[in-house]
Amino acid sequence: MTGMDITIHTTFLPHDDPDASLAFWRDVLGFEVRNDVGSGKMRWITVGPVGQPGTSILLGPPAADPGITEDERRTIVEMMAKGTYGWIVLATADVDGAFERLAAGHAEVVQEPTDQPYGVRDCAFRDPAGNLIRVQELR
Repeated sequence: MTGMDITIHTTFLPHDDPDASLAFWRDVLGFEVRNDVGSGKMRWITVGPVGQPGTSILLGPPAADPGITEDERRTIVEMMAKGTYGWIVLATADVDGAFERLAAGHAEVVQEPTDQPYGVRDCAFRDPAGNLIRVQELR
């Protein structure tokens, strides 16, 4: 069996405050804004790393799908509040420098840079919506 030519194009993370999420991903992480549609809390914001136009994160309202029940909406909101709903792993050549920039931007620190027993050095933060962001050092 041969591999297919497939890439990761866009992933989804929820937001409950589009302006706070936009400020974090654009101003603290330095991602570029590629699209911003909707209004109020019903905004879908596409961001991505500068110089990597083929990789994006869609920040969107978590329970906008009309097929989600009220109980499911409540569960999603509860999980977001606890920081257990969405997460992503990013990578950088300088995890300590990334940590300093994120901490200086008042991101919620979950874990300072640490050499993990499974061979990576990483740190962790939460964005304004509670999404866990792990940043690994490229080796």
